[in-house]
Amino acid sequence: MAKGAALDYPHNMNRRFFLLTSAAAARPLQTHALRGGIIGSGGRGRYLTAQFKELGVEMGAVCDVYEPNLAAGLKAASSGARPYGNYQRLLEDKSIQAVVVATPDHWHARMVIDAVEAGKDVYVEKPMAHTIAEGFRVIEAVRRTRRVVQVGMQRRSFPLFQEGKRIVESGALGDVRLVNAWWLNHQQGLRQATLQGKLDWTQWLGTAPRREMDTTRFFNWYYFWDYSGGLMIGQAAHVVDAIHWFMNSTYPRAVTCAGGNSHLAGAEVPETTSMLIEYPEDYLAVFTVGYKAMRYAAMNDQMKQYHGSKARLDMSREGYALYPESTQAVPMQPSLSKSQPGSFESATRAHIRNFMESIAARRDPNATVEMGQHTNVVLCMAMEALRSGRRMKWNPARRDMEAD
Repeated sequence: MAKGAALDYPHNMNRRFFLLTSAAAARPLQTHALRGGIIGSGGRGRYLTAQFKELGVEMGAVCDVYEPNLAAGLKAASSGARPYGNYQRLLEDKSIQAVVVATPDHWHARMVIDAVEAGKDVYVEKPMAHTIAEGFRVIEAVRRTRRVVQVGMQRRSFPLFQEGKRIVESGALGDVRLVNAWWLNHQQGLRQATLQGKLDWTQWLGTAPRREMDTTRFFNWYYFWDYSGGLMIGQAAHVVDAIHWFMNSTYPRAVTCAGGNSHLAGAEVPETTSMLIEYPEDYLAVFTVGYKAMRYAAMNDQMKQYHGSKARLDMSREGYALYPESTQAVPMQPSLSKSQPGSFESATRAHIRNFMESIAARRDPNATVEMGQHTNVVLCMAMEALRSGRRMKWNPARRDMEAD
């Protein structure tokens, strides 16, 4: 695990990393009878359904407004699962204790609020909300109803990232004034498809602006401002949260964002963007997403570099490397590194496990709604900065952003 000269860590740090990580992986799940439901049984929803089932949850209800997704969701769920075309009817099902929200982003906040009001605990995909005001309404509802809500920012439950967090906490990096991050890969274009069954388009739109049925928007909602903010938002929801976690940050001071033209025909949101986030803790974070770059394997497509005055920590999806300060004209060698290709698949399962254990203990999970809102605020400010061309500042008194 260790390479090269050791830095000034707490005593026997490497051995403690190994023991803590091994213990977390081996710890048996405390099983409790839990009956869950999925709202939004598209690809991600069906994946989460399978993960919940593997950890012992009976997935007894499936809701989707598109008939083929509903049918596929029922096939993925537990035997005898009840189908619903309206999520409010699912929430009325008294046998369902917890729900998973895996819909387009613009529905997340409303469904979480309605679910906790109905007495359900919730696992909601990131981002937690699509506007700043929605995020604060989620927090109010969750805290008032005392429900357990886990935001799907699964790095917080991933042992590899927990090790990275402890490296930062050890003080080995010194003062960190800059975090550079990126997520690079290649996408050809938007999905072109036709409906294969009935779709409740009005219900799917929800609070989004009314418009005629548009299959491009339905199958590619990620790339339209009414429903999301593109890969910039989808990927930054993970990366920005990891930065907040490692740096003990909450709300930013200001956000600037720039983007190129969209090179995905029909998309509103550019696939190449870069945001600059200023934090009151006196550091800058830069996150660049580029999906017209070359193709990368999953273990190599993203990076977060914490540039400290003593060392730099490189945190990728499935590994990390700590580089001590060196002024020698030779290739830098890490003093501590770890690579676990293929391990990220376990992060979601660990996050679900933490959610289930939090339900049993009636305690906060690893990714609370407050943490979800800290990231949501940055994402909303980045979207507004990109669309307006203005630097957006955070106003703590108003709990909102304003143009500089």
